[in-house]
This record gives sequence, structure tokens and C-alpha cells, in this order.
Amino acid sequence: MNIFVALKQTFDTEEKIVVENGSVKEDGVRFVLNPYDEYAVEEAIKLRDELGGQVTVVTVGPERAQEALRTALAMGADEAVHITDEALLGDEYKVSNVLASYFKDKEFDIILTGNQAVDSGSGQTAVRLAELLNIAHISTITKLEINGTDVVAHRDAEGDLEVVGAKLPLLVTCQQGLNDPRYPSLIGIRKANKKPLETPSAGDLGVDASLASKASVKETFLPAAKSAGRILEGDNGQRVTELVNLLKNEAKVL
Repeated sequence: MNIFVALKQTFDTEEKIVVENGSVKEDGVRFVLNPYDEYAVEEAIKLRDELGGQVTVVTVGPERAQEALRTALAMGADEAVHITDEALLGDEYKVSNVLASYFKDKEFDIILTGNQAVDSGSGQTAVRLAELLNIAHISTITKLEINGTDVVAHRDAEGDLEVVGAKLPLLVTCQQGLNDPRYPSLIGIRKANKKPLETPSAGDLGVDASLASKASVKETFLPAAKSAGRILEGDNGQRVTELVNLLKNEAKVL
């Protein structure tokens, strides 16, 4: 079975976000394998161990993103592909097209990704990729069963459960609750650090030179600091009158 995982490197969720001159400061920040992608890697390894085959992890990102690939290899993935050509980095539209170019001549049964990245949170890249590859996709899965080419997945639907059937080849996005990602072993880490990465260029992928991002971040800023709460004085009638006045004239929600 040919199993692929498309993953991303993101900020460590425990890092403090510092915004400077309209952008997030990255100096000294620790980057990690996107937490949602950990579920995808774990599920891919479980599928390989159950059904046979190979797990290949793929990312589009800068040089530092190879650390996320090494983490996936240390967890148990077999091969890793790092698309690091600066001409190919961009928004979800561009990255999905670059990944589609990579997959166009690959034989794959299933592609797994995280439900979303914890930095942008858009959840667009995977579904765009499925559309470009003309394959079905099931998002936010919490259970996956494969029997031959038949697939049954449980998906989180805004707090409810949907049971969805599909056929391979297929793309799925993985949600918390699907599994418990393993910790890389010391032996796995040592082996992962020695493993060569495939690094295709724009020319190798045959990406259209005119391909450009459709969106860009103009400014990043932190939410306004919350002010202290107010205690309304007087009897109940006075407090209600003052509350209505505040909601109408200050908060402007009435």
C-alpha cells in the first residue's frame, strides 16, 4: 500500500507569540511538527503495519522544515520528501498546486494530512489538493477502516458524528481523537538523522513558472488587551438601566 502524509512545520504551541513591525518574530522560536499532522503520521504508520506498504512524508517549506520530516521518520515513516525551493513557497493555493505537481506521477492509495495547521488554521491545503488530484476526501476523521479499496471513516461534524464511506484512492484529514501519536525512540531518532531526504526542485516537479500565491498577510497584530470588569452600583433597577445604557452606547451591541 502506498501511503503518503503531507505535513507542515509550525510554531511550538507553547511558544510565546511576539509581534514586531506587523509580523510574528521567529528569532529563537522553536518549531515542531504540526500537532494535527502527528495524528496523520501515526495513522499512516498503523495502516502500513496492518496492511503492508510504505509511508512517505512530504512537506513544502524552508530548510528548517526538515526537522519536522526527521520527527516523522523517527516515529516510523519510511521515506521523506522536502520541497524547499524558495520559488515554490507560498499560500495554501500555491502549496496545494506544488503538492499536486509532486503527486501527479506518483502511485498512491491514500494521502493523510492534519485537519489544519496550528499557525494559519485555514484547513485549505488538503481539500484543495484533493480537488486538484480529482480524488475524494474526508475531513476531520476520528476513525479510519480500510478493507481492500473500501473505506469507512468517522468524522467530527461540529460535535456530532458522521460515518462516511469512500473508495481508494482517497485523501483524509486527521483530527484529535483518531489515535495517540507515539514518541520517537532514541534508535528511531538516530536512524532518522542519517536518512537522506529527497529534495525535488521546481524544474523536477514541472511547476508552472507563473504560479503565484493568491493571498498574502498584510499585517499581524495581537488582540487588544482586555480592560478590567466593572461593578454596577445601586439597586437592581438602577443597575439594569446602567447596563442597558453601556451595552447600547459603549459596547454598541444593542
